[in-house]
Amino acid sequence: MGLFDLIRSELIDIIEWIDDTQHTLMWRFPRHDNEIKNGAQLIVRPGQTAVFVYKGEIADIYPPGHYQLTTDNMPVMTTLQGWKYGFNSPFKAEVYFVSTRQLTDLKWGTPNPIMLRDPEFGPIRIRAFGTYALRAVDPKALLLEVVGTNGEFGADDVNVLLRSIIQSSFADLIGSSQIAALDLASNYEQLAAQLRERVVEKIDDEYGLDCTQLFIVNISLPESVEKALDTRTSMGVIGDMNRFQQYQMGQAMTSAAENGGGGGAAEGLGLGLGVAMAGRMLPGAMPPGAAAPAASPAGPPPPPAATAWYVAKDGVTHGPFTADQVRAGIGSGEMGAESMVWATGMSGWLMAKDVPALAPMLAAGSPPPPPPAN
Repeated sequence: MGLFDLIRSELIDIIEWIDDTQHTLMWRFPRHDNEIKNGAQLIVRPGQTAVFVYKGEIADIYPPGHYQLTTDNMPVMTTLQGWKYGFNSPFKAEVYFVSTRQLTDLKWGTPNPIMLRDPEFGPIRIRAFGTYALRAVDPKALLLEVVGTNGEFGADDVNVLLRSIIQSSFADLIGSSQIAALDLASNYEQLAAQLRERVVEKIDDEYGLDCTQLFIVNISLPESVEKALDTRTSMGVIGDMNRFQQYQMGQAMTSAAENGGGGGAAEGLGLGLGVAMAGRMLPGAMPPGAAAPAASPAGPPPPPAATAWYVAKDGVTHGPFTADQVRAGIGSGEMGAESMVWATGMSGWLMAKDVPALAPMLAAGSPPPPPPAN
């Protein structure tokens, strides 16, 4: 007999499971066709349950403890084996250990958005994700309905099933809750408790599992709706539309300043926005909506245009004459106080003596009174 055959032929005298994993739900003791000897030791540690299976039938189940296997503590096996006269020979059976402690930090989420009829926004799509904790509460149901003949079964193997159940339950719950989208965040705890109850109803009796904890970490809205809410929040914080427009102008100016490659167009945009913003910030300086005034040219203003004078004489209009020419005409006597004159801005022809602008010229051109006769 070889060494391998010698090992395989040994009787099992200690049955135990040292679980060094964090997410194993059930583990089958590797028997290798060996028989369990009379008086073997069964060690079931805290957080474990041992299940004996004989020829496909669930036999005895052992909670945490230290057992010496005899017919006294194996009533089901004794019946199945037909040990009428006591347990005095080795026997074969499969032994499964079930972890009854909580498996935490398991993730769930909605891979596809859920349509929600919101009273304020109308039909919108939402997504949600969170965490949950799982624990085996009925090893027999878990072994029969979920595990089967697997040698090892972990949380990853059941996570797909649990995610589907949570997603379906969440869609039903959020549709019947009638909670507005803006109020969902304030009801996470309440929704999570109701969601857990719905999930437990579907997994406890059927799969022998318990969802001990369930948390909703986030319920998100579509990006477009979140942007609209951000804008609305900004308006509410600012208070009125004028101040909101000022806020938008300031944001545009910041963007224009940061866009250093914009060249003259960007600079012109920044200047225009700056003038418009100044008008907003200085009441009375510029009415809302008015265009920005044109910038004043550099230097003093140009001199006023010289007045062109026209003189009517013998039914004929002469001119235009400059002020110096009129002054020379008065000095030479060609014009007098009775001469009819006109210039731009006058309503009609007037005598020169009735035009205030010509009075100094007439006074200067008139000769002084003659000296008295001797």
